[in-house]
Amino acid sequence: MSDNDDTTPAQYASPPCFMHELDPTFQQPLSDWSDVRRWRKAERERLIAARLAISADTRTKMAKRIAEGLDAAIGNVAGKMISLYWPFRGEPDLRGWMESVNERGGRTALPIVVEKGQPLIFRAYRHGDRLERGVWNIPIPAEGDPVVPDVVISPIVGIDPDRYRLGYGGGFFDRTLASLPRKPLVIGIGYEMQRIPTIYPQPHDIPMDVVVTETACPA
Repeated sequence: MSDNDDTTPAQYASPPCFMHELDPTFQQPLSDWSDVRRWRKAERERLIAARLAISADTRTKMAKRIAEGLDAAIGNVAGKMISLYWPFRGEPDLRGWMESVNERGGRTALPIVVEKGQPLIFRAYRHGDRLERGVWNIPIPAEGDPVVPDVVISPIVGIDPDRYRLGYGGGFFDRTLASLPRKPLVIGIGYEMQRIPTIYPQPHDIPMDVVVTETACPA
């Protein structure tokens, strides 16, 4: 060893792992749940902000194409109970499509948060039924017995190639699917810009059966 050798750690112009420079979709692997939770929170905020930045007119056009994709994914809606949602924070507005389901012989429902840490319930709803304010001031059916949907349509915050959904972080959706007496067809809906490389799925995460975006092509 020469007298000029330095024992201090070497300094690099870039991090030793430079995959992020070669592939912009590369994400450092996360194994600790606390790290995953922090990453999900930041990614959730980023994606919601991007969704809200889409103009109202553009979202309306996207929602029309998503409705076409739902018809392709579900087929004949007659006799089926289909759970949708009330649009929130830039989610695709499918209330017009919901009315069309009822006109074509199907039935529709909305999810209801009963209690933190508990599964959702579903109540039948069609245009004109009385609504009241639920959690986050989202309208919910004011009355009616719980129903079991044949199809559950869930808005996504993010979605990965294995159809794992990034939601709002409450765990309601996965908890609900695990508790239903029979498995429904589960469809995640959102915009193409919400596709991400991974959500770092955990054992409790349940993938969507189908994902529909404004491309109108079920995947």
